Amino acid sequence: MTGVGSPAAVARRAAHGDAVRAGARAGLAARGVLYLLIGVLAVRIGWTGTGEQADRGGALTEVASTPFGAVLLWALGVGLAGMAVWRLTEAVFGAAGPDGGRATKRAMSGLRFVFYAVVSFLVLSFAAGSRGSGAGSSDRQSQDVTGRVLGLPGGQWWVGAVAAGIVVAGLCIAGSACLRKYRKHLKWGGMSTNQRRFMNVTGVAGGVSRGLVFAAVGFFALKAAVQFDPAQAKGVDDAIRSFAYTPVGPWLLITVAVGLALFGVFSFGVAKWREV
Repeated sequence: MTGVGSPAAVARRAAHGDAVRAGARAGLAARGVLYLLIGVLAVRIGWTGTGEQADRGGALTEVASTPFGAVLLWALGVGLAGMAVWRLTEAVFGAAGPDGGRATKRAMSGLRFVFYAVVSFLVLSFAAGSRGSGAGSSDRQSQDVTGRVLGLPGGQWWVGAVAAGIVVAGLCIAGSACLRKYRKHLKWGGMSTNQRRFMNVTGVAGGVSRGLVFAAVGFFALKAAVQFDPAQAKGVDDAIRSFAYTPVGPWLLITVAVGLALFGVFSFGVAKWREV
């Protein structure tokens, strides 16, 4: 049964309804908060050498320390859950836009659904009092997961394949930002010149920095696979810190950190102007 009142038709209308759109925008804003905080923490690390944690756990700890931290944590978790639901509807029914129904697009939406569902669960667990779930070190978690996979039959190849995929994904994220591909998802024609300039500056700088961090995480995972040593794997925090050990020194770390903060600001713009 595929009529107007059929379950499939009702589900499709709900997937493109106001509730899902609101959830998507709330999720994009929540993503912006996390990236903005990670960027600020990373700037402090590069500037002062502080031992703070520049990853999701550090951002959540920072939020929890504010006067309304508990409320904000719940809001972030619910917002990210809205993002997960939105990505799920894209995977099932297709995304907005002329090519939103392509199999590759729907598969990517499915992967994003899994990612944001996990992150939302961790944030909500943290908000509920399970401090070890959402604020654990991403570096330790990466090493633990890498160690477990390396111990499986063919684990070295599995880690290497996933690591290579993360490197490629990071480079694609940076490349897409440079080519300004994000514009096709925005209501570009209805935006003013200043609004477009704002999105171009934050989108390019933020996307390149985000892509570099992804690529760095993948590089260290690949190194762990080649050397069969899980201790070589790094999470977001250590990957960001690694930029300080390049010939440019802490200035590259600070530049990437500012870019991550700008990606957070860019996410706020996407929450406002994206076609959902």
